[in-house]
Amino acid sequence: MFTLLFVAFLLTDVLLRLWLASRQIRHVRQHRDQVPEAFAARISLHSHRRAADYTVEKMRLGMVERLVEAIVLVGFTLLGGLQFLDLRLGEVFENEMLRQLALIGAVFAIMGIVGLPFAIYNKFRLEQRFGFNRVTPRLFIIDCVKMLLLSLLFGTPLAAAVLWVMGNTGGHWVWWAWGIWVAFNILLIWLFPTLIAPLFNKFTPLQDPEISERIGKLMQRCGFAVDGLFVMDGSKRSAHGNAYFTGFGKARRIVFFDTLLARLNAEEIEAVLAHELGHFKHRHILRRMVLSLGMALVFFLVLGWLSGQVWFYEGLGVIPQFGRPNDALALILFFIAMPVFTFWVSPLAAWLSRRDEYQADRFAAAQASGDALVSALVKLYDDNAATLTPDPVHSAFYDSHPPATLRIESLKHATR
Repeated sequence: MFTLLFVAFLLTDVLLRLWLASRQIRHVRQHRDQVPEAFAARISLHSHRRAADYTVEKMRLGMVERLVEAIVLVGFTLLGGLQFLDLRLGEVFENEMLRQLALIGAVFAIMGIVGLPFAIYNKFRLEQRFGFNRVTPRLFIIDCVKMLLLSLLFGTPLAAAVLWVMGNTGGHWVWWAWGIWVAFNILLIWLFPTLIAPLFNKFTPLQDPEISERIGKLMQRCGFAVDGLFVMDGSKRSAHGNAYFTGFGKARRIVFFDTLLARLNAEEIEAVLAHELGHFKHRHILRRMVLSLGMALVFFLVLGWLSGQVWFYEGLGVIPQFGRPNDALALILFFIAMPVFTFWVSPLAAWLSRRDEYQADRFAAAQASGDALVSALVKLYDDNAATLTPDPVHSAFYDSHPPATLRIESLKHATR
């Protein structure tokens, strides 16, 4: 019965995502040859068509990738791939902890290898074709090696700790595992700005006095303190521009991509930053973190129950082994199969995110210049080849930011 339920949800997930992608492709193509009136004076027809073509190509790649992911999932579960790996590794490793860690590592390695061709195609064909990619093959390989080493450095102790509490703390293991997960996430947030991010990019203090002065005054108006303003050499990898906050408390820092600074003027940068400050002032970041950790607890509680049910394993193509731990099997099955049953949450998460974006926009319009934020967004839409005409249904299901036309209309209304 559980097998049929899994198959039904998987087919629904795949077919729904393919249908949404096809809607997006069709809608973007239908509006390819006319710039929306709100943007006609600022974005050329050539740029609009480029954005449409870029969106369509991304959708096509995403459709193929989703099909491959579904095939790999079926291979691991119903076709016995995970069962085969577990038995073979049991012949190689006598130590149960090493066997289970090797099983988790093997699954993630296979999934990484399957996803690698898509990453390569996306970077060196799709992004290259539209003028965004600046990564060399050498840098791509170096980044992959660094990511692998970081995954081993942080992922191995995390997995070992969770497996240990699953096997040694009885029915209370769920709470211990959740506590470990919370601590791990806080550790990553703490280490990211000073240890992890500098492994991939160079960060230098912002030197522009006009921008620094504007940001300083904005911080005073908003009652916000940061440890520093930094510029990241984002142009080393991509032509896309961005800015973000990172760190905790007084150790928070603001990071600008050099590509963003090269495109926007001081007033526009201030407005973009005011938008990001809006997320903090309205506690969007804190709420999302609390919600994420709360959902993690729910998932661990569900996993705690499912891990003791034989039908859970057998329904996903695995026969649990008697006389030895099956904790790694339970973790893997849960985390690769759970997205199949929770895809329906995406529209709700997207709606909440869009609501936060509107609120942050209104904050920016009040603390800086709404017109400058509009100007900055139009430039970013143009530079990043973001479609101005997304399909409404696709946008409602996926998009974390409001469609361009609605967002600009909302900002113009806020500045009146």
